[in-house]
Amino acid sequence: MGTDPSAAPLKTVPLDSFHRHHGAKMVPFAGYEMPVQYKAGIMTEHTHTRTKAGLFDVSHMGQAWLHGKGAAKALERLVPGDIQGLSNGQCRYTMLTNDDGGIIDDLIITKWEDKLFLVVNAARKDVDLPLIEAGTKGDATLEIIDDRALLALQGPMAAHVMHNYAAPAFHLSFMTAAELHINNIACHVTRSGYTGEDGYEISLPIDDAMEIAEMMESEPDVLPVGLGARDTLRLEAGLCLYGHDIDELTSPIEAGLRWTISKRRREEANFPGAARMLAEIADGPSKKRVGILPEGKAPARDGTAIHVPGGDAVGIITSGGFGPSVGGPVAMGYVPADMAEPGTRLELAVRKNMIPATVVKMPFHPHNYHRD
Repeated sequence: MGTDPSAAPLKTVPLDSFHRHHGAKMVPFAGYEMPVQYKAGIMTEHTHTRTKAGLFDVSHMGQAWLHGKGAAKALERLVPGDIQGLSNGQCRYTMLTNDDGGIIDDLIITKWEDKLFLVVNAARKDVDLPLIEAGTKGDATLEIIDDRALLALQGPMAAHVMHNYAAPAFHLSFMTAAELHINNIACHVTRSGYTGEDGYEISLPIDDAMEIAEMMESEPDVLPVGLGARDTLRLEAGLCLYGHDIDELTSPIEAGLRWTISKRRREEANFPGAARMLAEIADGPSKKRVGILPEGKAPARDGTAIHVPGGDAVGIITSGGFGPSVGGPVAMGYVPADMAEPGTRLELAVRKNMIPATVVKMPFHPHNYHRD
């Protein structure tokens, strides 16, 4: 197959040379050349993150400041999350939603004194950021950050590694943030991540990214980790991937994200898609995202049809693969609400075979977030 001459050239992340130096296999992802794995391989990188600490480059994500006293209230015009209720240094997971109640993207918002720090998905930032700018205009000012990298240090030893360089990070709790200095470099540090493990995301100047990455990689407990293990980690943690488990047709209620909509926001019902979401909260959605354990060793990949045993297709796998910590295949997908109860038997159309499977509670691997 020939190369499309009209295709935009791939962008590179600030740590491109770091990845290549450490033997990364680079692949196209969300318009960037990104490391999918290093020499150790996905299985080793996954296990190392679960037992020690993995260093991820997530600089392809979109970062922005939203300035203005009215920023939180203005942003609530676009998301169902409680943004006005954030205290200083507190982070919140929420979603941009459309008028039909579908999810435009999921994002993390952090309150930094008189402004908000936003991190959006790489593949959606060209949609998200103009939407946020237009939707908050007059009450807030969006400043897109294009001079900072973003690193994620994830795993049970992450706090001990961070303590060596920025001791106050050790005392942060899950979904809180602080501005800390690492090697005299001012960094925005949040105790968060998308692996199900304890850890941090570190926003720092591009010019200092190599220094910090090399310093952390030199720690005996730290291994660089690519997109492959990042995906298996988040899948085992039961976390949604945009474009797979959530999209513009799927509501937060169907996706199992009802917990992100506070009582106040439900009562106000002044966010996009509120009518659909509130109706689904009251009456239940017609379908639900569930965890699925296939029998045997064959993984059920994205797009696999979900069947009633011996019968018709009723849903589709949205994320699936081998779970290294589980020791077998795991998957997520959507089924009719009356088939979402744990223990429900299913069949999956894998490689022209019908594989027995069971609906199970998520996560597949316990979350290990640090909470006070």
